[in-house]
Amino acid sequence: MVNIALAGGGTAGHTSPLIATAHAITAAAPDSGIVVIGTPKGLETRVIPAAGLELKLVPPVPLPRKPSPDLFKVPVRLLGAVNRAKAILREARADVLVGFGGYVAMPAYLAAKQLKLPIVVHEQNAIPGLANKVATRLGAEIYTTFPDTPLTGAEFIGLPLRPEIAGLDRAAEHERACRSFDLNPQLPVLLVSGGSQGARSINEAVTEAFPKLLAEGIQILHVLGQKNFTSETVAVTDAETGAVYRPVAYVDAMEDAYAAGDLMLGRSGAGTVVETAVVGLPTVLVPLPHGNGEQARNAESLVVAGGARLLEDSALSARWLHAEIPTLIKGRDKLDAMSRAGRELMPADAAQVLAQRVLAAARRR
Repeated sequence: MVNIALAGGGTAGHTSPLIATAHAITAAAPDSGIVVIGTPKGLETRVIPAAGLELKLVPPVPLPRKPSPDLFKVPVRLLGAVNRAKAILREARADVLVGFGGYVAMPAYLAAKQLKLPIVVHEQNAIPGLANKVATRLGAEIYTTFPDTPLTGAEFIGLPLRPEIAGLDRAAEHERACRSFDLNPQLPVLLVSGGSQGARSINEAVTEAFPKLLAEGIQILHVLGQKNFTSETVAVTDAETGAVYRPVAYVDAMEDAYAAGDLMLGRSGAGTVVETAVVGLPTVLVPLPHGNGEQARNAESLVVAGGARLLEDSALSARWLHAEIPTLIKGRDKLDAMSRAGRELMPADAAQVLAQRVLAAARRR
């Protein structure tokens, strides 16, 4: 029996691969002890217990983006978080620490180093976070989602995914998935999603464009995000073509949305890029125009491989959608080529590969 601690949180970008890896570890070694380390600030307080995993919390240690009095509080806060993480690792009798990033990662890595535990890191994004950069200097084994992530000694394995997505057969599930959203499986479906919170520029362009797209016989499954869905948000059916505009607030099982779609329009968070590639769903990726350019870099390898098209946020408009989407979504040969390119680029078994590497590191201790 080995005991494994996994650290990560804040957003689904960190918690989703953590959960997928934890479940893959349990499948491979059912007698393994698993504990997850997170902070009270993140999504982990809800999703980790819901996934049947034990969660222990440490105080968050955010780094101020600009010089401020809070900067001087960081060393004391970090020391407290490291000490708490050490206590959790000792209590769990951990044989290895697996980190996925987020506020909890830095204190967890430092705690593991002080306890002389092996550290295994998975970096989700093409531009690595600060904590995972530090982990390379602590002798960690590093695995990445994307082939060109600049971390010394890293190995590209892809992103750990839920089995429902990693094993999805879109063709076999297409008709069932369409009917679950009250869509006609005989008409093409454009899946639109800006992530769980939605994306204003994408939502606005699609809301303006959908009547003309429906008139072209193109259906739209539009995941607006909970905060953007109101009582006035209703489905629309084109009287002549029968094409449906189906707005939804959120989709719990994104594999159903992927199976229904023939083409996707969305942001290029790591999860969206990898999941659409693995399931073979051609995508138009619109990177978030703010931040450090992370989303554009996430999209790069898939775009170069031919599995997606890149569109700058400033170029997205109803006019662009009218001009480009009908040709793209009705071009079966082009869509098939994009689908193959995505599947060939991104491994579907990252969760199982990472689980085996973690178990090996724990057993070497």
